[in-house]
Amino acid sequence: MLATVTSRGEVLQHLESFLRENMGSFLKKVEDSWQPSDFLPDSRLDTFFDEVKLMRERAKELSYDLLAVLIGDTITEEALPNYEAWFHQLDDLNRDPNNGWAQWIRGWTAEENRHGDLLNRYLYLSGRVNMREFEVSTQYLIADGFDLGTAHDPYRAFIYTSYQEAATNLSHRRVGTLARKAGDDQLSKLCGMIAGDESRHARVYQTFVDKIFEVDPSEMMLAFEDMMRKKIVMPAHYMREMGVDMGKTFGHFTDAAQRLGVYTSQDYTDILEGLITTWKVDQITGLNGQAEKAREYIMALPNRLRRVADRMSVPKLEYKFKWIE
Repeated sequence: MLATVTSRGEVLQHLESFLRENMGSFLKKVEDSWQPSDFLPDSRLDTFFDEVKLMRERAKELSYDLLAVLIGDTITEEALPNYEAWFHQLDDLNRDPNNGWAQWIRGWTAEENRHGDLLNRYLYLSGRVNMREFEVSTQYLIADGFDLGTAHDPYRAFIYTSYQEAATNLSHRRVGTLARKAGDDQLSKLCGMIAGDESRHARVYQTFVDKIFEVDPSEMMLAFEDMMRKKIVMPAHYMREMGVDMGKTFGHFTDAAQRLGVYTSQDYTDILEGLITTWKVDQITGLNGQAEKAREYIMALPNRLRRVADRMSVPKLEYKFKWIE
């Protein structure tokens, strides 16, 4: 533990050398990274139209709910400009454009940018999506922004990203599994590649939190408690369609995800339990009185959430999205 922790900025500066030393494992080199074009028909080739025709035939077998969830996931990924802007607003994180934290944010953004590009092109070529309505929802989401409850606090932000990246990994992986069952191996593969990135990013953010717990345990625990009391909201929680109130479409999107089992309230609790285990929350020492109470709340929360989840029914009301005709 640092002898005299006076600010979060001091802690982040203390951890910057660790970040720089491990950047090579946290991020992949551009030359070693997959690109969207690796998984889609090459428009330069004479076989392009035949490959697109085959894509469209396979996409016909995707269920309505699965296609809706895939579109919602894509809109979420396409709102990347919001997420980078949010990071740049965090206190003490990247005031120096050449420090390790700024390099991480740029590298993370660059990797994430491929996800929306890949899914967007798949949807366009599938022939099943009203692309204009999809694009309207994407523009709305970027324009509307979001409120993640982190304020300008990097500790809360790292709790959020540790959680959200794990949830995104789960969602993409399960969409890929359902796509494979529907006979669309190509979609399954691209979802798997995206999920692999999300899983690695989740581990990186969880490592950041783990390291902060070592040097500033009380403040990190209080940040964890605060985020869990607020509840982790997904970054697309303001999602809407043209003519629909802000956030209403997101509710229908999450209903479809629950019906499919892509992401459920049980998953929310499973991720929390995983973070508690990863960070060894029950074993952390050096906590002040307030932080000890925060730990008690966190440790008791999974059981409380499971009791609530057990009483929740799977949404049955189906919704007709403007994205799908």
